[in-house]
Amino acid sequence: MLLTMVEIKDSILMALASIKANKLRAGLTILGVMVGVSSVIGMAAIIDGLNDAAEDEIDKIGSNIIIVSKYEDDVDFDKLTEEERNRPPITVGEAQAIRDNCPSVDGVSPQNYYFKPGGNEVKYNNIKFSDPYIFGTWPDFVRVRDRNMAEGRFLSEVDEKFHLMNCVLGADVAETMFEGKSAADKEIRVNGYKFTVVGVIEKLKSNFGNEHENRMVIIPLSTFLKMYPWEEELGLIARAVAYDKIEQAKEEITTALRIYRKVPFNKKDNFALSTQEQFKETIGNITKYIYLAMIVITSVGLMVGGIGVMNIMLVSVTERTREIGVRKAIGAKRMNIILQFLTEAMSLSATGGIIGVLFGVLLGMLINKLLSFPINIPVFWIVVGFIVSVSVGLVSGVYPAIKASRLDPIEALRYE
Repeated sequence: MLLTMVEIKDSILMALASIKANKLRAGLTILGVMVGVSSVIGMAAIIDGLNDAAEDEIDKIGSNIIIVSKYEDDVDFDKLTEEERNRPPITVGEAQAIRDNCPSVDGVSPQNYYFKPGGNEVKYNNIKFSDPYIFGTWPDFVRVRDRNMAEGRFLSEVDEKFHLMNCVLGADVAETMFEGKSAADKEIRVNGYKFTVVGVIEKLKSNFGNEHENRMVIIPLSTFLKMYPWEEELGLIARAVAYDKIEQAKEEITTALRIYRKVPFNKKDNFALSTQEQFKETIGNITKYIYLAMIVITSVGLMVGGIGVMNIMLVSVTERTREIGVRKAIGAKRMNIILQFLTEAMSLSATGGIIGVLFGVLLGMLINKLLSFPINIPVFWIVVGFIVSVSVGLVSGVYPAIKASRLDPIEALRYE
C-alpha cells in the first residue's frame, strides 16, 4: 500500500510538472472543461433562482387559497365542446354561495378590474395619476391575499352593503398624488366619480415587475358593479381556514357551486378549482424540461472539452516517447505509465472543473442579482459538475495512457 501511495504521489507531481511546462496548451485544455462546467453551474443557478422567484410570486397571491374559475388553467380553447363554451360566468352569486355554505372557508374575495378605453384617470386637485387599475372587491380581500395596510383601513362590510363611494389606494397611486403626505380622508375623482380615500395598502414587491397592485384604486365591489354593471364576470379567490383543510374546503366549494349553478348529478363540473400547489407543480414541470435542455446543451461543451483533453494527451504521449522509454528501461511498469498519464489528464480536467465551478457560481449569482431573482447556489449541480469534469479527464485519458504504456522501450529510446 505504501508503494502505491508513493507511486500516486510521484504521478501527481509529474503531471503537475508537465502542466507547468506546457502552460498555454494546458490552459486551453482547462478552458474547454471550464466552459462546460461553468455553463452547467451557471444555468442551474439561474433556473433554481427562477423557480424560487416563481414560487415566491405564487405565495404572494395569498395563503391556503383556492381559485375558482370558469375553465382549467391548461385549457385549450380551440378544443372546447359547445357545452364548455356555454359555461355561465363566475359572478357574485358564486361568491355568496361559497361564503354561506362552506364552513372550511374563512374568506372569499370576488374581484374585477375596469379598463377604460384610452386609460383610467385618477385626480386630486391638479395632480393626475394616469392609467390606474379600477379594482372592485369585498372586504375579505386583505385576509384572503395576506395584505397589510400602510395607512388607514381597508374597505368594510358597511362600505360594501351600502355601495359607499370609499376607496383604498395602491402605494404608487398614493405616493404620486400625495407625495408622502397622508391620503386618508382626502377626496379624489376616479373617472369623474368622487371618492373618499379611507386607506393605503402596503407596497407589494414582485420578482417579475408585476406590481399592478401598487397602481390600483380599490373600491367596494357593489359600488364597482353599480358604476360598471356590464362587468358581471368576476375572478374569485377563496381561502381555506388552514392548510390541511384545503381539500375539505374544495369539496365544500364544489358541492355549493354545483347546487348554485344547477349542475345535473350526471354532468361534470362547469367550473374549475385550482390551488397554489398546482401552480407550483406546473412551474416544477416546466423547470424539469429546462434542466433537460441544459443537460443536453452543456454535455456538448463537456464532450468538446473531453476531446480537447484526449488530443492534448495524445500529443503529450508523442512528445514524451523518449521519456517513456527511459522510465520503462529503468523498471517502470505499464501500470506506472498508465497512472502517470491518467493522473495528468484528470489533473487538467479537475483544474478546469474547479475554475468552472467558481466561475459558474459567480455568473449565476450575478445574473440572478440583475434579474432580481433569489440568489441560489446549486450545491447538487456543483458536486455533479466537478465529478463529471474529473470523469471527462479519466475517460479522455484512458486511450492515450494505454497507448503510452504499450510503447516498446527500445523503440521509444530511439525516438527523436
